[in-house]
Amino acid sequence: MRVVGATEPLVRARMVTLPTVGVLVGADSSCEVRLEDPAVSRKHATIVPVAEGFEVSDLGSRNGTWLDGARITRVVAPAGATLGIGNSLVQLLPEEDSLDIPPSEATSFGDLFGSSEPMRRIFAILERASRSSAPVLLLGESGTGKELAARALHASSLRRGGPFVVFDCGAASTTLIESELFGHKKGAFTGAHRDHSGAFAAAHGGTLFLDEIGDLPLSVQPKLLRLLERSEVTPLGARAAERYDVRFVAATHRNLWSDVGAGHFRGDLYYRLAVVEIHLPPLRQRKDDIPPLVRALLRANGASDAEVGGPQLERLLRYAWPGNVRELRNVMARAVALGMPGAKFGDMPILLRTDGATREPIAQADMPYIEAKEALLARFDRDYCADLLNRSGPNLSEAARMAKIERKYLYRVLERAGIRPRDTQGDE
Repeated sequence: MRVVGATEPLVRARMVTLPTVGVLVGADSSCEVRLEDPAVSRKHATIVPVAEGFEVSDLGSRNGTWLDGARITRVVAPAGATLGIGNSLVQLLPEEDSLDIPPSEATSFGDLFGSSEPMRRIFAILERASRSSAPVLLLGESGTGKELAARALHASSLRRGGPFVVFDCGAASTTLIESELFGHKKGAFTGAHRDHSGAFAAAHGGTLFLDEIGDLPLSVQPKLLRLLERSEVTPLGARAAERYDVRFVAATHRNLWSDVGAGHFRGDLYYRLAVVEIHLPPLRQRKDDIPPLVRALLRANGASDAEVGGPQLERLLRYAWPGNVRELRNVMARAVALGMPGAKFGDMPILLRTDGATREPIAQADMPYIEAKEALLARFDRDYCADLLNRSGPNLSEAARMAKIERKYLYRVLERAGIRPRDTQGDE
C-alpha cells in the first residue's frame, strides 16, 4: 500500500505492508498508518486485505473516505484503487514478484533494432508477450519506439491476420472521444447523422493500440475498464451492449504510476492494462546501439555506411538524445539531405540541438513542457540511482536507508531509471 501525504511531494510517498489483520488509518499516534493531515480524523478508516482486493471501512470520519469520487462507508476496493482520505491519497497495491527473463538472442523484433543488453531484454519480453492476447502497456520517453513495438507485437501474434488499429488518446477532442472509441448511433447527439462503429469495432479480431493512454480523460476511463473486463461496450445512443474480440496494447510517455498516485488515472484501469508492462529504454541508456543504427539509417537514406567512426561518431555518442531514436533518424536524414552527393560519414553536416561535448541541456523550450519535464526527471532518476548504488555497494537495503525510502519503492525507481543492480549481496 502506498501513502501520499497531504503536503508531501510524490517522491516522498510511503510504502506500508499490510498485515493480514489490516491497519487503522488516522491522525492519532495509535494508528498503524498515521497521516499528519488536518483533514483526517483521529481514527479515520480501516483497510484489510481480502481475496477480492482490500476491504475499506470508514469509521464515521468527519470528512469521509472517498473512492472514485464517491463517499463510501464500507466497500471492497480492487487492487490499484486510490482512496481519498482527508487531503491525502492512499493507493492500494498488491504484492509483486519480479521475473528475470534472460536477454533474447535476437537483435531485432519487427522494426525495432538493438544488440545491446537492454534492448535484447525487451525483445525477450516482447517475444513471450506475442504468444498470448494479454494486454500490454508500453512505457518510455517519446521517440523510443513504442508504436513500432506495438506493431511488431501484432505482427508476431496469432492475430496478425486481423486489423491493427491505432487510436491516439491525446489527439481526439474530449467531446468526441467516446464516439471515436466506442461508436454511436444515429441521433445520439447533435451532428450524429448516421451510425458510427468506433475504434473497437474496427479492431475486432485484431489489435487496438491505445497511444498516449495517459491522456485519456478520467471520465472515459470507467467505460474502457468495463470493456477490458467484459469485452463489451454500449455505443452512445444504443440500448444493447456489443461484444468485441480485441487485444489491447497501450502506450504512454507519461509516468503513469505517478498519475495513479495523484488521482489523474484510475488504478484499477492501470492494472488491467499493465498485465505485461514493458519499459522501453531511452537511447542514452543503450549507446552501444548508436553505431549500427547510424549505419542502418545511412543505408535507408541512400548513403554509404562505410567509415562510420571518428569525431563525428564521438559527437553522437556524447549527445544526450532527448528525442531518442526518432531524433537520431531525423539527424541522419538531414545530414544526408544537406551533404554533398557521395559524401562520406565524416564529411556530412550533422547538426545537433547542442554541440555540448561535455554537457547536456538542462531545460530548454525546444520541446513540449510535459516532455521536457519527463526527460529531466528521467535523467535525475538515472543519475541519482547510479550514484546511490555506487555509494551503497550496491546493497539495496542500505541504498533504501540512505535514500530514506521504502525498499519496494526503490525497486520501482530503479526500474523506471532502467538500472539493474549487479549485486544485491547483503540485501535483507
